[in-house]
Amino acid sequence: MSQDVKLESGMTRKEAAKAVGHKCLVSRRKFLISAGVTTTIMITLDAGTAQAQQVPAQITEYPRKFVAKLSDLKLDEPFDFNYPDEGEYSENMIVKMGVRAGGGLGPDQDVVAFNYACTHQGGTLFDSYKADTKSLGACPLHLSTYDLTRHGILISGQAYQSLPQILLELEGDDIYATGIFGLIYGRKDNLQG
Repeated sequence: MSQDVKLESGMTRKEAAKAVGHKCLVSRRKFLISAGVTTTIMITLDAGTAQAQQVPAQITEYPRKFVAKLSDLKLDEPFDFNYPDEGEYSENMIVKMGVRAGGGLGPDQDVVAFNYACTHQGGTLFDSYKADTKSLGACPLHLSTYDLTRHGILISGQAYQSLPQILLELEGDDIYATGIFGLIYGRKDNLQG
């Protein structure tokens, strides 16, 4: 059931539109659907052009680096390492949390690794792991805190991006860093060195 609102002149919107001679030619729903279809067609047509076919895909290959032995990790005791290089903001931590985590490794999927640089302004999160909440932070600059069980998502503070998570691979008892999910603070490319 439609509800007409009375305008200041005492007329309803329909009455005012009729008096002026205006009528809606396309509903909002029809407009959005047709705009979406048009966009899809334009993108599809553009993808097949010669110019689009000349742009090669860029594949980033991260180094594979030994980090630690799974059997050496102690519950809620972070172990520090550098990755993907020894450059600025490459300090990271790996920790066995005792609870299942997004991207977790090992039989309990509870081993994760994250970069120590806060995504807001690069404040160091070194020595800020909280075992009771399985979080990293608060950042000394603006108090950003990250949930390590949910891919380093922001819990509170000024940051607007999740903490970069180091992708891990298990081979026997050896843990290797193989990539990074997210952009390290201060870099336009994680492999810039």
